[in-house]
Amino acid sequence: MKRLQFALVMTALVFTVNVCAAQTEAPAQITKSSASSHNVQKVQVNKATLEQLEAIPGLGKKKAQAVIDYIASNGSIKNQAQLTEVKGIGEKLATKISPYLSFN
Repeated sequence: MKRLQFALVMTALVFTVNVCAAQTEAPAQITKSSASSHNVQKVQVNKATLEQLEAIPGLGKKKAQAVIDYIASNGSIKNQAQLTEVKGIGEKLATKISPYLSFN
């Protein structure tokens, strides 16, 4: 009888743990569509300060400074594709940070 009770308690415990684990959500990836639907405050890349650019996930101090230097040398960045011309920013990073940026 004790073995049966032990087995039932263990089964209930495992079930509870699995239900709890299934209900936890992973952090959502921000995409262009989710950024616009969740009102993420976008940074105007051509008017941004170093501190504003540094605050963007994936863009550190060095790359933020590279963006500012690029704008000073070449003028405004008009789109995500032009963002890849900045030293240290490839297509993958440009795609990752573009939901946080406004190119106006």
